[in-house]
Order: sequence, then structure tokens, then C-alpha cells
Amino acid sequence: MGKKRNEQQRLCSKMSSKVVFGVIFLLHLLEAFSLAVLSSNELDMDLSPLPTGFLFGTASSSYQYEGAYKSDGKGMSNWDNFTHGAGRYVIYGGKNGDIANDHYHRYLEDIDLMEALGVNSYRLSISWARILPKGRFGEANRAGIEFYNRLIDVLILKGIQPFVTLSHYDSPQELEDRYGSWLSPQSQEDFAFYADLCFKTFGDRVKYWATFNEPNFLVPLGYRSGIYPPCRCSGPLALVQCSDGDSEKEPFVAAHNIILAHAAAVDIYRTKYQIEQKGSIGIVLQHEWYEPLSNSTADKLAAERARSFTFNWFLDPIILGKYPTEMENLVGSLLPKFSSKEKEKLKKGLDFIGVNYYTAFYVQDCMYSACKTGQGSSRTEGLYLKSGVKNGVPIGEQTKFSWFNIYPNGMEKAVTYVKDRYNNTPMFITENGYAHAQEDDPKHTLEEDLNDSKRIKYMVDHIEAMVAAIRKGADVRGYLAWTLLDSFEWIYGYSVRYGFHHVDFATLKRTPRLSATWYKQFLAKYKETFLLATTMTRQEKLLQHT
Repeated sequence: MGKKRNEQQRLCSKMSSKVVFGVIFLLHLLEAFSLAVLSSNELDMDLSPLPTGFLFGTASSSYQYEGAYKSDGKGMSNWDNFTHGAGRYVIYGGKNGDIANDHYHRYLEDIDLMEALGVNSYRLSISWARILPKGRFGEANRAGIEFYNRLIDVLILKGIQPFVTLSHYDSPQELEDRYGSWLSPQSQEDFAFYADLCFKTFGDRVKYWATFNEPNFLVPLGYRSGIYPPCRCSGPLALVQCSDGDSEKEPFVAAHNIILAHAAAVDIYRTKYQIEQKGSIGIVLQHEWYEPLSNSTADKLAAERARSFTFNWFLDPIILGKYPTEMENLVGSLLPKFSSKEKEKLKKGLDFIGVNYYTAFYVQDCMYSACKTGQGSSRTEGLYLKSGVKNGVPIGEQTKFSWFNIYPNGMEKAVTYVKDRYNNTPMFITENGYAHAQEDDPKHTLEEDLNDSKRIKYMVDHIEAMVAAIRKGADVRGYLAWTLLDSFEWIYGYSVRYGFHHVDFATLKRTPRLSATWYKQFLAKYKETFLLATTMTRQEKLLQHT
């Protein structure tokens, strides 16, 4: 029996080895097949117009990624307060970012994922409340500062350039409690104090600074509709019941203070740090593209008003020194005035514009024509009506989300618009990504979720549209995809997923999607092509001198 058993064990061992070898071989075969498919369909792009030093990376934000909301001396942020209070009734599933992706504790693992993708840049934001729990009214939190020092150092060690946003929707709750945050000019002093600390502490290694992320999105949601903190709203423009606020006036006050806070931070950077640190500073704005619903002059004017009341609202004062004419004509009495001193500070402007592009809408005039009530249709919003459909035909491929229409041409048009209006100020595409719904159906498998071919197509089409704008002269210097990981998506909680990597929020396990494989191969091919082009250029120069 012993000999027979040993023989059976040897036989099983041989069979097991063959099975294991076969499985490994099959996995490599499947990977090679998937890469071959990607190579033929999604990797053949002409990227020759991209400038030297072009940044390809991913983007994130502190509240959406870090978690650790009470760890190591961090103070409460406005989003901590919101998600534990009124936000529970607004956010899908009553979720919060207490843990999120636990990036605070898992940043090394996440940087390894970035390195595996081959990105050369990573856009992150600093949690203001983590390093200044009480703003300028308290001591800096050394543990919070050390976390960002470690994060930045490891990124640089891995060859990944940090691209840092100072405020990505979150700010210390202390400032809201003390004086109403962005409704008070004191917020400008606090932001300047915070920015100064960041420049002094991290600026020797950070070469790209953004003051704010999407204030043109934050302000209307926080001070008009009330669905973002500080949940202030009133009247028919309110989407929730707010305890206080003025939807007609407060958005313009908050925006004014944010614009001047940006100017204060830029002034500090230019005066004290930029010459030595050799970095650049800008602002990041959401740029939905608006197409006129018809060829009528009224609808064309409405599309421009829509841009003026969203994108140009912030950039015109920063670059051109005044609010857009369309805003002055409609709501001039509600717009705060810039003093002579403030106008001088605004002249410091910015070094680059960050453009977050995702989607587009048709726009119908509501100034000269009657139209139904909807987003944008009030005077304080610009008297236009947004729609994703024209004569029953969608502007682009529709998704499960009414706010997300796939319209790649909008990327080229949005970038070209910025080029033309703002004298071709350097740009970065600071966010662009594909949203899909978290499937609650138990029949929907992880394997189905990981096969995100629609995300790949979305990003290929949008990168090609960006390249088309560059080919026409737009000074675009980087593309930062949203995002590395599934994350907390504000009022949508964890129901919307954007990541190259699936995150199981019960275990926090990261699993790469097909799009991660695509981005990795895309970047590898770009580097190979760029290296070849650089080598050929050097050879041509050598031949010219022989």
C-alpha cells in the first residue's frame, strides 16, 4: 500500500504541476491576447503634437481618498461635518469619507500602483484641516505635515511629479463656525496663511500648485442649491431645505472671496517663493461644454452666457481683471466690486489653467424666449436651460446618469475656447474620466466590472480630441485622468465609480481593471515613441553639424 500511495502522490504531483503550468500559460496567453487587442484598437494614436515634458498621470483629492478623518491630530473639515450631519440625508446611502480608500495608511501601496501604470505625475490635494485644524487660529499639526512630506518624497523617488491642489472642496469647519468661511473676507487671510505654510513646507519639491479645484462647481452647490456644505440656500433655487442662506446673493459673495483668496496665494508665491522654487501656480475649473440648441442667435448667445456664468465667472477676473460682460449686464448689482488694490493683486493672475472636462449639454435661451424652469433658467444663473437632448436626439452617448453625456468633441472645443479667450495661457487637463454605476445586482460579477471597455473608449476619444486641439495651437501640457481608484464621489457616495482600479470598500482591496492595463500600455508606447522621436531629432542635429 505504501508503494502504491507514493506512486499516486508522484502522479498527482506531476498532474498538479502540469495543471499549474497550464493555468499560468493560459493566463499569460489571455494577457497577451488582451494586450494585442488593446494594441490594435486603442493604442494607435498620433501623439506627435504633444510637447516635451508632457505630464500623463492620475488625479485625486484628500477627502475622497485619505480617510483617517480623526487620525493624528486632524481637525474636522466642512465635509466631515456635512457627512455626519445634514449630508446624511443628501448623500446616496448616507455614506461618508471617514475611511474612503484609507489612502492615509495605504499611500505606499497606491504609489506602487501608479508606478506600475507608468505615470509621470499625480494630482493630489492637501487636507487643509489635517495640517491646520483651526486655520490660522491654532497650531500647525506636525503629524499631518509629515504625512504629506512622506507622500511627496515617495512620489518623487518613484519618478512621479506631485501636482498639488490646496483646496479641493474641503476646508476647516473651524472657519465656518467662526465667521462663515467664504462669505467673509477673513477667509482670504486664512487661505493666504495656509498657502504660505504649504509653499514654505513643500514648495522645494512641488513644481505645480493649484489654488482651488472647481470653485465654479462648489459655489453654486454650496450657496445656491444647498446640496454641498455649508448647505446655504433659499427660495426656488434651493434643492434641499436649508436653515439659512440667500441663493440670489451669497454665491457671488463666496465666489468673490475665493477669487481674491486665489490672488492672495499667487501674490505670496510670486513674491516669496517662485524665483527660488521655480514652480508654477494656477487654478482648476470645471468646464462643461455648451452647444446652442439651435442655430438661432438667441441660443448662441445663451451658450456664451452659460460659459460666462460658470467657467468665465472665475477666470475673467483672474486673467482679464473684471467679471464677464454677460454677468455685469444681468446681475451687475449683485456682483461685489474689486477695489483698486484688489485689481492690482489680480494682475498677478496665474501661470496655468486647469481644465476638468467630462461632459456637454445643449443650451436654450431663456432671456428672449419662454422656457420651462430648470438649471440655469433663473436670472442669477444666466437665463439659459441645459438639456442633454435636441429634438429627441442625445448630444452624445447617454449613460445611467443624466449629468453625464459622452461628447468627446466637447474636449477639443472647450480647450480651443480657453486658448482663444485667454491668450493661450498654458493648460493642463486636470481631470477627465468615465463614470459607471456601482451595480447592486448580485448577478453582476466582479469580472464584469473589471472589463471596463467603455472607459477605455471614452479616454481614447477624449485624448484624441485634446491632441486635435494641441495640433491647432492650444498650449496643453498635461493630462491627468480621473482617477486611480474608485473613491467617495461626494453626494453620490460610493455609487459612482471612476477608477482604473476597482475598490472593494468592505475590504479596501484594489483590483486593476482592463483600463489600467490599457493606460499602462498606452503610456509605455508613448514613452517609446517619444524616446524614438527624441533620438531621431538628436541624430538629425548631429548630422547638421558634420
